Amino acid sequence: MKVAVECRSPLLQKSLELFLFRYLSSKKHCDIVVRDEPCLEDSRCFYISSKEDADLKKPFSKSQLILALEKKYKGAKLVSDVKDQLSEVREESMDFEILEKRIESLTREYQENILNAVRAFYEK
Repeated sequence: MKVAVECRSPLLQKSLELFLFRYLSSKKHCDIVVRDEPCLEDSRCFYISSKEDADLKKPFSKSQLILALEKKYKGAKLVSDVKDQLSEVREESMDFEILEKRIESLTREYQENILNAVRAFYEK
């Protein structure tokens, strides 16, 4: 998945670039263009806003962003033959494993933050 980011908001632009650094590409070569304004003419457009018609509503987390982009990417991808369909089924089963790993990682991070807060409280 290749993603380009085009936002009017400099803060959102930079945040998305940091979140998506692994997937960044030029607009010419990307699969999805992430924007903070609606774009009806481009099927590759992924709209982020606090409005109801957005593909992803603000506020959002990094994991929510990546999962929504992966869903959009898979939805836009056309399956032309049986081999592609079989590989897509395999990818869907792998998505659950990816999700499990992300949840484990977030849980560990959350646990570390809580322990650090408790340690800081008792060190005073």
